[in-house]
Amino acid sequence: MNKILLVITGLAMGGAENQVVNLADAFASRGHKVTLAYILEPALVLPRSEQVKVVWLGGTNSTLGMVKAYANLVKLIQQTKPDVLHSHMFHANILSRLARLVSKVPRLVCTAHSNNEGGKLRMLAYRVTDKLAHEFTNVSQGAVESFERVKAVPVGRMLATHNGIDTQKFCFNPVARQQLRSELGIQHSKVFIAIGRFHEQKDYPNLLDAFSILSSNQPNSHLLIVGDGELRPNIEQQIKALGLQAKVSLLGIRKDVPELLSAADVFVLSSAWEGFGLVVAEAMAAERVVIATDSGGVAEVLGGNGFLVAARDSEALAESMQAAAALSDESANEYGRKSRQYIVEKFGLNSVVDRWEAIYAGVQQ
Repeated sequence: MNKILLVITGLAMGGAENQVVNLADAFASRGHKVTLAYILEPALVLPRSEQVKVVWLGGTNSTLGMVKAYANLVKLIQQTKPDVLHSHMFHANILSRLARLVSKVPRLVCTAHSNNEGGKLRMLAYRVTDKLAHEFTNVSQGAVESFERVKAVPVGRMLATHNGIDTQKFCFNPVARQQLRSELGIQHSKVFIAIGRFHEQKDYPNLLDAFSILSSNQPNSHLLIVGDGELRPNIEQQIKALGLQAKVSLLGIRKDVPELLSAADVFVLSSAWEGFGLVVAEAMAAERVVIATDSGGVAEVLGGNGFLVAARDSEALAESMQAAAALSDESANEYGRKSRQYIVEKFGLNSVVDRWEAIYAGVQQ
């Protein structure tokens, strides 16, 4: 058994946050002693296991707030004496590296979760503190290459370590499909779903423009958007300007994402950039037809399944949405079956946890 300290910038809704929480649960189930610390509130995504200790480091989005979080992190390291400190996302990575200057950390693994974690100053911070981490990973080979291009890491230094999917949780549920479609009044619609925070990265304007084009040709189409964030007023304004109020449902933050995926026919990712695209893998595990922009590591996740389109191209996105809507039930089911099989074989959570345990032990697989 190892003592594992996981540190993440925040636990708001997002792929990285869900991944870290899933890892915490998986490590605890294997007998490890797990502490999960986060810098910024609110904590919307939490572990299911009562064996995982969750700690807020008291941080805020200010210099003083980060100094406070750093001091609390150092205290937590001294108290828990972890065998492994595994940090996730920019702020947590940098604070964890700096913590090694004043506290004993036998093994520090840092993970970035995107091909774009900020501008030149952040990349400089990564470069200057690189030697303080024993391992530095990212969630796809495409994301690794992006970090190498901007010289955030030396070539060959960063490992590509994919996210893992709980394929028991994310699977097609026909009962939930019927129930939710009835509750949402979309029984007779061709339903598209998008999931993610309302942030520039997710490029919802691109999705809404594409859906506007589609809905003029596909009158029975409906779009569900799961998530929330600072750009919600802009998104609401665009929906109104496009006259889509009756055809787009903003569902907010939901706890029943696997069931909502089952209720939909097609999942759409419209992102401008991504590291891995965890939600793409989740939709594939739920046997949905998937359309995704070629952003970061998404092509690796799709693996030739579904539709891959250029980022920031609403017309191309609309064409793929139209093609997906036109699939026969038989063809859509075949897409879904192959997609799930691919995810189970390549991104199953157990195999990913095996890889992390090997990295923690200093054995690269």
